[in-house]
Amino acid sequence: MNYMTNAKDSVNTEEKMDDAEKPSYSEICTMSFPQNFNLPTHQYFHFEDKPYHCGVCGKSFAQNCDLTKHKRIHTGEKPYRCDICGESFSASSTLTTHRYVHTGEKPHVCDTCGEAFTQKGILGQHKRIHTGERPYLCDVCGKAFSLNSNLTKHKYIHSGERPFHCDICGKSFTESSTLTKHKRIHTGEKPYPCNICGKSFSGSSHLITHKYIHTGEKPYDCDICGKSFSQISTLNNHKFIHTGEKPYQCETCGKSFALNGHLTRHKYIHTGEKLYKCDKPVSQEVS
Repeated sequence: MNYMTNAKDSVNTEEKMDDAEKPSYSEICTMSFPQNFNLPTHQYFHFEDKPYHCGVCGKSFAQNCDLTKHKRIHTGEKPYRCDICGESFSASSTLTTHRYVHTGEKPHVCDTCGEAFTQKGILGQHKRIHTGERPYLCDVCGKAFSLNSNLTKHKYIHSGERPFHCDICGKSFTESSTLTKHKRIHTGEKPYPCNICGKSFSGSSHLITHKYIHTGEKPYDCDICGKSFSQISTLNNHKFIHTGEKPYQCETCGKSFALNGHLTRHKYIHTGEKLYKCDKPVSQEVS
């Protein structure tokens, strides 16, 4: 009898273990999740049901944690601080990604072209270059985008909205990240130091470009003549040699230039300004 009872208990235990290991399936998108995953929360994403509302701007969210993160846009709170450079972030995931700037790590690799990325989500977005997928459609003009963030920015063209305001000079921006970069003009902050020479920069992209000086890398190639450049802006300027384009025009005399720097120097002809002064005294002839 005891044997039968123990055997039955063993079967029941195994059934419970099997149930615990069985995945949960969303009836809407057929995605599978671990048994302990909050499936009802996932299914909010398929419906308009977003019960958590921002009291400042009215935006709604499916999860309370997403509302908490969103509110930091309005409060400016950045509780996650980088222990290397001191820069602060509103989300822990953003801090994790930021640290790759210092380590150089790019753990997510595209299996099509081999390009590596710091975030899995960015890798997923990158793959649309290969597939041509553009799943985000503008409901105003019908233009399609591969990234939801690009669609959001595009819609500001129709609405004219610039929701991110500088509290120092009042200038407005369509993106929070652009506002953050802009504020460094006022603060002089340069949180991205070069680990080779120590020079610091206000933006991570400036640091990346600077490092090409040390490595000699020139990743941007002209598709016409094959010449390589360390900056994409320099490549774009170089291409004007081939196209003959001169997009920078003097509003005084109408003369056009291929480079903005050439236009700036040209303007001194009209203003009479002499920007560069010689600091050496003029030698006098001895009679």
